[in-house]
Amino acid sequence: MNGSFTVALDPLSPLATPWRTGIVRPMHPADDDSALMTRYARGDLAAFTQLYEHHKASLYRYLLRLTRDHAATEDLFQEVWSRVIASRERYEPRAKFSTFLFSIGHNCFIDFCRRSANSPGSRAESLEGAEEVLADSAHRGPERLAESAQTAARFRAALERLPIEQREVFLLHEEAGLSLEDIGQLTGVGMETAKSRLRYAVAKLRASLMDEAPAAAALLAQGAERGSR
Repeated sequence: MNGSFTVALDPLSPLATPWRTGIVRPMHPADDDSALMTRYARGDLAAFTQLYEHHKASLYRYLLRLTRDHAATEDLFQEVWSRVIASRERYEPRAKFSTFLFSIGHNCFIDFCRRSANSPGSRAESLEGAEEVLADSAHRGPERLAESAQTAARFRAALERLPIEQREVFLLHEEAGLSLEDIGQLTGVGMETAKSRLRYAVAKLRASLMDEAPAAAALLAQGAERGSR
C-alpha cells in the first residue's frame, strides 16, 4: 500500500478519495452507526459513506498519535477500513460501532508494531507531513481545548511523551468516546487499569498546560473525571 487513500477495495466500497475531503459531521447517536453498518452489510453504499464521514477524522488522529508516522498512518487507516468492509457480512451490533471500529484500529496498530519491530516512540520524525491535519480547527481532537497555537503544540508534545499505554487509553477516551469498560476490553486490561492509565495521562497533560493554559487544563481534568465515574 502507498501513502494515499485512493483505491476502491471491492464493488461495495465507496472509498475512492482521501479522507481529508468532505466536511466534519455533527455528533451522531451511537445506535445510528450500528444501524448504518447493518444497512451497509445488506448492500447500502450510502450507509457506509455516512459511517466513513462520521469517523474518518477521529480514527485518523488516533492512528497518527499512536504511530507518530504519517505514511504508516495512511496505510493503517486504509487497512482499518478494508477490514471493516471485509467483515460487513459478519457484523453483529453487540456493541457500539465506534467500539467495533477502534478495536480494529487497535489490532491494526499492534500488527504494525510487530511488523516494523520498532518502538512506537521512535517514529516522531515523520509527523511533519501531518501538521496541517492536526492543526486544522475543523479536525482537532483533544487539543481543541488549547487556547492558542502555541498551547496546542505544547499539548501535542506532551501527548507524544506519554507512555504508549496511557496515550492509547487517553485517545480512545477522547477521540473515540469509548467508556472505560470498553477500553479495558479492547486493550486487554481491567477497567480499573484503564481508569488508572487515563488518570495518569490526564495528570501529565494537565501539568503541561497549567502554566500557559489553566482553563484548558481544568477542562481536560473535568472531562476525564466524568469519564472515570
